[in-house]
Formats: sequence, C-alpha cells, structure tokens
Amino acid sequence: MSPHSPEAAAHPAGDPPPATICVLGIGNLLWADEGFGVRCVEALQQRYTFAPHVSLVDGGTQGLYLIHHVQEADALLIFDAIDYGLAPGTLKLVRDDEVPRFMGAKKMSLHQTGFQEVLSLAQFTGKYPSRVLLIGCQPQELDDYGGSLRPLVKAAMDEALVLGVAELASWGGQPTWRTEPLSGRETVTMDELALAAYETQRPSAAAACREGDERFFPPSAHGQH
Repeated sequence: MSPHSPEAAAHPAGDPPPATICVLGIGNLLWADEGFGVRCVEALQQRYTFAPHVSLVDGGTQGLYLIHHVQEADALLIFDAIDYGLAPGTLKLVRDDEVPRFMGAKKMSLHQTGFQEVLSLAQFTGKYPSRVLLIGCQPQELDDYGGSLRPLVKAAMDEALVLGVAELASWGGQPTWRTEPLSGRETVTMDELALAAYETQRPSAAAACREGDERFFPPSAHGQH
C-alpha cells in the first residue's frame, strides 16, 4: 500500500471551506530528525504567503500549551517526525480521527505524548477541527544533540511541503509564492535557530557533547566521574 493511501483521500468537494486554518510543526530542533516538523513550517513560511485566516505555528515541544491552537482551528495541518517503522525519509499521511492514534503509536519522545493528549482533550471538549491532516516523516537519527536533519529526512521536506501546500490550497488557504523576504520579527523560529545558522554554527564534537549534558548522565552511562 502506498504511504499516501488510503489516508490521503480528500474531503468531499461540497464541504464548506474552513474559516480558520492552523499549520503546526511540532518536535525538538535540538535532536536531529526530531526537528522535521518545525523545519517544515519554517520553510513553508520562507517560501509562501497565505490568506489571513491561515496561521503558521512553531509548536516545538509545548504540549498542552498548544490546546488553544487546536481548539480554534477549523482545519489543522500537522508536520512531525513519526516512527511508523518505515524506511528513513518515508512520508505517511494520516487524516482526521486517525491522527491521535498515530501520534501515540510509537512515542519517540515526550512531545508526542503531550500532543496526543492535546488532540484527545480537544475532542473531549467538542472543539476539534473538522479537518486534520498529519504529514509525518520516518526519522533516521534522533540521538544527536545539537544535530540537524539527516540527508534523507531533509530531502523529504520538499515533498512534504508540496503535499501540505496542495492541501492548504484545497482548504482555501491561498498559498502564493513569497516575493518579499521575511523580517526577523515575522519568522516562526528565531534567527539563531534557523536551519542555515543552526547547521553552520554548530560547535565541534570536542567542544559540545553530542548526546546531551554529561553532567546529568548516570555514572553507569559514561563511567564514574
């Protein structure tokens, strides 16, 4: 079965267009492929402009703090790194009520537990988007503190953006190629964490630990200190 079927089936053409659209990238930029979702939203903002009722959000690892974004959206597009058990860089699209189940299928980190709870709480309160699309990418590497997307995952971003833009267009989001650069205050990610700066300014392995802060490792992990 194709990774894009049958979950990628579109809503009936007669459905009214959503009044509010939220595009949400979730994940942790500091752990390699965990940053896929945030990088997608960052690239989407750099390349396109949208109708006023479309909001782009760097959800990071905020968990329940994202609840209002979900509750206020009539349509929700999510980008995230998801462990589907597929080949690294493979995209899979999941829709509507199936999304909470996939968000918790194989939890890679606490942010997915938190966001699964956000979706479930929104459903419980009766304020759940009528349309939800998760564009997930199978990660290759997560245990690289300060690392960036691996080549296979970074290459998958372009296809993910094409799929996302097509969906946003079908929802009435009016994606248009950006003709003027963003100002620093408009960007969804801080300048220091933007992809190019993040990759080029990374310290060497000798200067910065690749597996986290060794001060907090148990003795058995890295020997007695």
